Amino acid sequence: MSEWYEQVPKVELHLHLEGSIPIETLWQLVTKYGGDPTTPDIDALRRRFVYRDFTHFLATWTWQLAFLREYEDFTLIAEAVARDFARQNIRYVEAFHSPGDFRVRHGLETLPLIEAIRAGLDRVPDVEVKLVTDLVRNYGPERGAITLSEIREAQSLGVIGVGIGGHEAEYPATPFADVYEEARGMGFHTSAHAGEGAGPESVWGAVRDARAERIGHGTRAVEDERLMDYMAERQIPIETCPISNVRTAVIPSVGEHPIREFMARGIPVSVNTDDPAMFGNSLADEYAALERELGFTPDEIRALILSGIATSWMPEDDKACVTREFEADPAWRDD
Repeated sequence: MSEWYEQVPKVELHLHLEGSIPIETLWQLVTKYGGDPTTPDIDALRRRFVYRDFTHFLATWTWQLAFLREYEDFTLIAEAVARDFARQNIRYVEAFHSPGDFRVRHGLETLPLIEAIRAGLDRVPDVEVKLVTDLVRNYGPERGAITLSEIREAQSLGVIGVGIGGHEAEYPATPFADVYEEARGMGFHTSAHAGEGAGPESVWGAVRDARAERIGHGTRAVEDERLMDYMAERQIPIETCPISNVRTAVIPSVGEHPIREFMARGIPVSVNTDDPAMFGNSLADEYAALERELGFTPDEIRALILSGIATSWMPEDDKACVTREFEADPAWRDD
């Protein structure tokens, strides 16, 4: 099945641009800025992306950000990431980006940074990439509100939503409720990382207080029956990232991921890679793992792909069009 997983048309709804930089492109940036004595060659760079736990992953994420310093760096990585999408036959993507990190670290302004990203993405017409601005919960809701005001005019650059990533346990979603309400008033969609680095109470804060439209990861929602019912009743989608959750030790194995439990309860789900360059995974790998460890059939994989379209933030007419295109693709039934 591995060849079919590569060839079938796909969508991705939970992916971080900065965590998707192909290793060769990241090495280009590391050498551009004088390297790092702890990472003398590209093989050492690859070895950095093995994590003890979720906290270690976040520390590695922070280390990597040091090599994104100029607007042109973002054009470079955006083009490289988009070409990797096209190679995998990923047709539509909603990608997180975190401008707040680079304002704090390198003084980069939000709107020019988004323009630089869009310039790179536009060089690859084979894939449509929309952007979701991560307000970065670690900086608090006040800083999030400032970032939100800075992206007010960015919808023409393909920014369609906002989210919050970062240290979930220390920075819950509830304080972002007013920021999220303002974002919706501006026409932005809302997602929140929850149930990954903290338990069901984190998901409750995201769905009940911040009223996030989708939940990123959501793995630990399964621990609360009432929460599962709440999400099913309101059809709140979960952006699942099984291999990511294994790599960061949130779950022991893909075989123990609750995706089947979510589906059995009627909660909409999509399957995503999160930070594929940092975790060494692809969407094809995700599907293969679901088949191998949870017994997913080709028809169930197709259903997951269609669920990704349905739970995306595309206009409804576009969803219908993309669904027809996927189902008409020669690779769709070639299993």
